[in-house]
Amino acid sequence: MKKAYREDYNQLVPILYPMDSVLSQSVKPQLLDAIKKASIVAEKHQNSKWLDNSYIILGKSRLYLGEWADGLEALRYVYANGKDESDKNDALILLMRAYIIKKDFSNALGVAEYLSGQAMKKASIKNFYLTKAYLHQQNGEYLTSVAILEETFPLLEKSPETARIHFAAAQMYDKMGQYALANKHYKSVSRNKPGYDLGFYSSMNSLQNRVFLNPKTDLSSIGFNKMLRDRKNEDLKDRIYFTMGLLAEHRKEIPKALDYLQKAVASGGKNQVQKAYTYLQLARINYESLERFDLSKAYYDSALTVLPSEVPEYRLVSDRKKALDAFVTQFNIVYAEDSLQKLAQLNPAALDNRIDQIIEEKERARIEQEKKAKADLAKAKNTGSPIALAPSGPIGIGNERRWELYDAALVNQGKIEFRRTWGNRVLEDNWRRSTKQAQVIAANNPVAVDSVAKSEPVEEVMTKGSPAWMALHETLKKNIPLTEAQLLDSRKRKEDALYNLGKIYRFDLKEPVPSVATFKRLLNEFPNTQYKDEIYYLLYLTLEDTSPDKLTWRSKLLNEFPNSTYARLVSDKAAESREAAGANNPLKAYEDAYMLYSKGEFNKALEDVEKNLPAYKGSIMEDKFALLRVFMIGKVRGKEAYTQAIGEFIRLYPNSIYLPRLKEMQELGTLSAGKR
Repeated sequence: MKKAYREDYNQLVPILYPMDSVLSQSVKPQLLDAIKKASIVAEKHQNSKWLDNSYIILGKSRLYLGEWADGLEALRYVYANGKDESDKNDALILLMRAYIIKKDFSNALGVAEYLSGQAMKKASIKNFYLTKAYLHQQNGEYLTSVAILEETFPLLEKSPETARIHFAAAQMYDKMGQYALANKHYKSVSRNKPGYDLGFYSSMNSLQNRVFLNPKTDLSSIGFNKMLRDRKNEDLKDRIYFTMGLLAEHRKEIPKALDYLQKAVASGGKNQVQKAYTYLQLARINYESLERFDLSKAYYDSALTVLPSEVPEYRLVSDRKKALDAFVTQFNIVYAEDSLQKLAQLNPAALDNRIDQIIEEKERARIEQEKKAKADLAKAKNTGSPIALAPSGPIGIGNERRWELYDAALVNQGKIEFRRTWGNRVLEDNWRRSTKQAQVIAANNPVAVDSVAKSEPVEEVMTKGSPAWMALHETLKKNIPLTEAQLLDSRKRKEDALYNLGKIYRFDLKEPVPSVATFKRLLNEFPNTQYKDEIYYLLYLTLEDTSPDKLTWRSKLLNEFPNSTYARLVSDKAAESREAAGANNPLKAYEDAYMLYSKGEFNKALEDVEKNLPAYKGSIMEDKFALLRVFMIGKVRGKEAYTQAIGEFIRLYPNSIYLPRLKEMQELGTLSAGKR
């Protein structure tokens, strides 16, 4: 089972191996045989001195097979009925390990406290210390975990297992920023007969820490180049380049970091998980440092295709990718409408010149790309070397470019660019013919005039004044909001997109600072926006309590929209309700309100719900209270208020499980308010 287990050195190495029922399938016959033989002792030899040991074997075998209830029962039996104190301690140590694997840290700590007061043999003390260190490691208490390990190392003999535990200790010191102490344990790894991969990653992390300890260290002088030249590291080059990329980014050398990370992708190591982490790093840099949101989204897409679903990052990456899908859409709308509105402000002659300039830039870029491709082809024919098929792009690496279909990130980026310019096209021959270009762009409404510069080239060279040129010119001009009605539509699209962007920053990306900036921009550019009351409310919620502006937005909300739902949520009565809600049961409050609703006492029920809703802000019951409020508003305040309440619910609770029902009611124009 240990040989079959594959470490992910990008994650914290667990101090103890996991009890994985999938890994145990290869030894299932041996485990079943152990259970069979241990059961004979339990069934026929109740007076045997080996009875406790047999139950421990039973429990351990059951745990490995994933039969947790039976395994825990066998171990508890030893604790309750065992005659040998040492065996009872061993059973409890194993029981503690099982609790840790099931994330039952409370019970595991209880067992650990009991064992701390027991007299144990040397072997049991070693196992207890390792298991307790494992408990604190898995619970994120790294300082306690390494403190226990420091006491344990004198009890361990030199072995690959000890090397692995030293590596785990070093990783935890890394987490705490104690790089010198981490390197002490990385050196200890090499003294304990590690396997090649463990020794390699230990050396890599040690070199990385040398740079952290001395930021002026030259990356080319500390051993990375030597590791790259070593033939034994051929399959590990991706990890070497990845580490060099991390260090370059740490030193704020972003272009160099991207170059190293792209080389990590291009080196094509067998470790797909490593490639996933490289994609994630590229996605993060493009998002945070370069604000290339389309490219960041493409890298997240690529990471998800190769990242195992069981790793801790998978859910976070998946959620961020979904958030970026929506973010990129809204961001492109804002960018496009901004560009188009700026073009609309030009006088007719300047506008025509600008459109011609866009077309000319696009043609120049296409010609340069074709010349470069022909030069590469000629060079490849003359030298007999493989042809570099991929054009220089976000993942291209000088002369080490790879064919784009080998790289999922480049494929995704290509799809985004294609759809942006050409829309969702049907597969057909000759789709790029210049005679079709005008109608294609007109039909699919490109997001911005400037994006034409990135579109796929036509097969013929366009010259200024030619029919193809003029057709494209006129098509682009049609997208510019030159009339009052077109400008109003453009401004409305931008207003909605800014509102959506602010909420995506706030709720999905969890970035309060750009969320506040986006909402303020919306209020500045659209002072009469339909979202003003909600934006006041969201600004009040998003700003820190220490911010001097927080109460300003609350005052604006109460003064300008005193009767809105959002004003009720921040009123003094709501604050008193929140303070009194500590001992209240939200479920009982909901049931009481629903009982009044069922009896037809709608006014009283609505009063109770609006009183309790602010108190349970952020709880799992919040959207349930809000839904009941929508139904009762329909009963008490009429159709207009009911429709408004539905819209407020949809905006306030975009992730609610009740949203499909509310949207259906909104779309159908439901008049039978209060139906469930």
